[in-house]
Amino acid sequence: MAQPTMSVTPYWELTFDADGDVDPRQRDRLLAGVEQRKIRDLIVFSHGWNNDRSGATRLYSGFFAPIPGLAPATARIGYAGVVWPSMRFCDEPIPGFPHTTAVAPAPGLDDGTRHALLKTFPGRAAVVERIAGLLDQRPPGEGGLEEFGRLVRELVADDVPPSCAADTQPEDEPEMFTGPTAAACEEFAAALAGLASEGFTLPNPWDGAKELLRQATYYAMKRRAGTVGERGLGPLIGRLAAVAPELRVHLVGHSFGGRLVSFALSGLPEGVRSVKSVTLLQGAFSHYAFAARGMLQGRQQRIDGPLVCCYSRFDQALSTMYPLASRMAGDARGLVGKVLGAKWGAMGHDGVQEVPGTHACALTEALSGTLPRSGCVNVDAAEVVSRGGAPAGAHSDIVHPELARLVLAAGRIR
Repeated sequence: MAQPTMSVTPYWELTFDADGDVDPRQRDRLLAGVEQRKIRDLIVFSHGWNNDRSGATRLYSGFFAPIPGLAPATARIGYAGVVWPSMRFCDEPIPGFPHTTAVAPAPGLDDGTRHALLKTFPGRAAVVERIAGLLDQRPPGEGGLEEFGRLVRELVADDVPPSCAADTQPEDEPEMFTGPTAAACEEFAAALAGLASEGFTLPNPWDGAKELLRQATYYAMKRRAGTVGERGLGPLIGRLAAVAPELRVHLVGHSFGGRLVSFALSGLPEGVRSVKSVTLLQGAFSHYAFAARGMLQGRQQRIDGPLVCCYSRFDQALSTMYPLASRMAGDARGLVGKVLGAKWGAMGHDGVQEVPGTHACALTEALSGTLPRSGCVNVDAAEVVSRGGAPAGAHSDIVHPELARLVLAAGRIR
């Protein structure tokens, strides 16, 4: 497949591996390019779940496209796209694509998702194939489900720094990894039935097994995003500040990419103040991450500007599935979106929580007025982030000129 053409220039690509190591040739091209071209504002965008480089490039090209026409003619803007080893299930919409391109959900693994799992978790081909076989066969009894759960845990097992794996402190592993697999699958099956508006049915646990795999995979991507941000992107921004002291950096992240750019703040070298804004688009990490209980407590103070968090009530991935996967607490079962949403909610569901002084406004207000010069800002973006069906809802509906304008406004790009 031909690589999509980028809509803006100059554009640099930054590829990181799962340990946060950046491609040195791409890094050096960026370091030399921003200085040679006298770039004043660099917008760095990180994707969330995604299958490949071409999908990330399409997202960046679509999102960046209106910016040259929206920014002042005197602005000297550069663009960078982060590519990191994440994945997308093939029955989910792609950001910026017509929503009809999503494949109807099926209980088994399609070839595209199987290939994505093999690529994202190298060395675990036998595990992936057995998982696929169990999803196809759906053996009766709890024995098959427990084997499925064990294989899922084996698939996503990873060693990462504790600081990169958790959003809040203390944070235990989700019950989907520690409790009975059948109970977890029943929870997911019931939630999926509710999202599809099928009415009350007694769910088959196997109807939720693929969702258990999906959410376990996303949990691994969540950990990986923190690692890439803290160990990779943060230190790279420090190197940029050393070679181009006047450069103003603006971080943008979608889904787990929001977690990645947020954890980059933890990886900034001491004294670096080049990050002038952070914009989170449907961030898939805890809304308490910047609070007193969060692993990123106070990190917004490392931004020489605002942390803008966009959220939408139409994001089903974050309003229902994210909190259910994050805790699946026994005392909250049956209250998905209420108790779970409040206790285990995500940034992209209701914004930054429990951070004193957080400003709140609708998207129209944010674009017509003046955003605060610092601190956390919650922006209700439901007026544009509104399209998409189950199970993700509007989670990927982020390619809008209004959101591009918000990035410019947050960074005071002139």
